[in-house]
Amino acid sequence: MKNLLATLADLSTFDEVIDVRTPLEFADDHIPSAINAPVLSNEERVIVGTLYKQDPFAATKLGAGLVAKNLGIHLATTFKDKPKNWKPLIYCWRGGKRSGSMTTWFNLIGWKARQLRGGYKAYRGEILVKLEAIPAVSRFIVLAGHTGCGKTRLLNALENEGAQTLDLEGLAKHRGSVLGASPASLQPSQKSFDSQLIHQLSQFDPSRPVFVEAESKRIGLVHLPASLMLAIRAADCILVQASFEDRIRFLCDDYSNLFDDPLNFKTKLSRLVEMHGKAVLADWNELIDQGKKAELFSELISKHYDPAYKRSSQNNYLRLAAARPLVIDPSSDLSECARQLIVDLGA
Repeated sequence: MKNLLATLADLSTFDEVIDVRTPLEFADDHIPSAINAPVLSNEERVIVGTLYKQDPFAATKLGAGLVAKNLGIHLATTFKDKPKNWKPLIYCWRGGKRSGSMTTWFNLIGWKARQLRGGYKAYRGEILVKLEAIPAVSRFIVLAGHTGCGKTRLLNALENEGAQTLDLEGLAKHRGSVLGASPASLQPSQKSFDSQLIHQLSQFDPSRPVFVEAESKRIGLVHLPASLMLAIRAADCILVQASFEDRIRFLCDDYSNLFDDPLNFKTKLSRLVEMHGKAVLADWNELIDQGKKAELFSELISKHYDPAYKRSSQNNYLRLAAARPLVIDPSSDLSECARQLIVDLGA
């Protein structure tokens, strides 16, 4: 049969990208445009893999039968309405038997299917190369400032006004502080975060700057690549400022839902016991029980967030001292602020 291999450079020439790995593998990471049509389930892959260590021939025969069964199911469901000229790209872990089986059968049917050379492994290798290269040639503008000063609000306003923005906390599904984890959404795996990051960076116009919030090198359980940290720490900065009282108001709005689950809130704060001591944590827990939002966030700002900011930001962001100041409050027209920044900075 003719050569049925394709490379990542051919990705845009296909009608659909199909990941035939297990749902667990797909959930860990995948090519952003791919759909999952596993030829082995999570459990089936374990069974075949365990048997392979004892008897490779028996495992291969069992695997072939399972793949054939699952291919039949996909043909009767997921792919039943695909036209004759449909052209899918198919991949598995490293371009082996799983994707090869589907590619062969699809071509026997008459579809113009191709197998990705090197599979997901090749894709992951390319992501790692891009993680080093793309941030280094990107121009960032960093929104710096104390916790609670409205940086995320401004970033969202800039996006709404057409600026290029990189929402790292959104990609990481975490707000970046000890309170940042959301019980409603799990963080992506590191590989998935990397893929989403590169996918977004690749969409930007390199002639225009990208606005991004100041971040530490870790957002929850996800690590930012060293190349990105170097780029944003050397970037021009906008120092977003708000009064102490307004910062409390912003935090009360942003984190008010934490008071809906006091036990979970206390669990989050318990990670700070070594830093602040049991007596301080006991006081904070009492404020949670009493529903005193403003009092608690006032304590967190003065005793935790501001000291941490003082320790890190001046050293981490090289151009912070020359940053353009921008004061906002709850009544600020952030759309107008964003439009003015876009004009002034040629963004």
